[in-house]
Amino acid sequence: MPMCYDISFTVRMKQLSDYFPDLLFDDQLDFEFDIIDHIQGVSVFAPHPVIYINRNDFKPHCRMMEWGCIEFYARAEPDWKKRNGMLNIRAERILDDPKSYWHKIRNRRCLIPVTGIFEHREIVGWKKKVPYLVKPKEQDIFFLPGLYSVAELPDKETGEISKRWTYGLITRAANPLMKEIHNGGDNSGRMPLFLPLEMAKAFLAEELTAQDYREILNFEMPGENLDHHTVSTIRTPKPRVDGKAKHEAFLWEGLPQLSIPHS
Repeated sequence: MPMCYDISFTVRMKQLSDYFPDLLFDDQLDFEFDIIDHIQGVSVFAPHPVIYINRNDFKPHCRMMEWGCIEFYARAEPDWKKRNGMLNIRAERILDDPKSYWHKIRNRRCLIPVTGIFEHREIVGWKKKVPYLVKPKEQDIFFLPGLYSVAELPDKETGEISKRWTYGLITRAANPLMKEIHNGGDNSGRMPLFLPLEMAKAFLAEELTAQDYREILNFEMPGENLDHHTVSTIRTPKPRVDGKAKHEAFLWEGLPQLSIPHS
């Protein structure tokens, strides 16, 4: 099961230009895609605005891509189990595993703009896992690095061939805070590759040396640089009992404290 498959995007898309003044928005992009407090990847493969360097004009562009990579050489729609395994990308495999698909597309770098990620904490004796919203401090929007893929697939109904733009989100070994929060499941102890803004921008650089690439992949955001708070159950279509949005803070009665206090 993937490590991170719940994100939040609670700002207007045009605000991305505040961070990338020369950003170009592709024609197919729908500006009505705004303010979504919970976006789920697993089995949904939700479309999301993604920033990448266009290979024609070498400028930063933003377009909608589906979460969950489809290999560029695919000739048919993969089943959902396969795509679930392509939501997240282990940073360790990108440069050091030549047999990995991620090594093949290592130069198809992109940034996924989000306002928070959700992760779940297991509590001994509790039936439900407790979800947390996590984000870097003092940054309303942050940019998670990823890799994207473009496949040409036939439409199921018409048979017409069209390009499918898809992406995966890079993860790394968790810092001490995230180890406590993401403490269960097959991929416990992982977290998204949180980056400072300037390092995220450097990830998109046209000429990224192998050494710089490795330094970015090895970067560990300290826990004290992350805001975190508990939220109510997110994986449900039902609205919260208190009427608040899914990304807003929620108090779980009797919850044992983390060794790193809430921000």
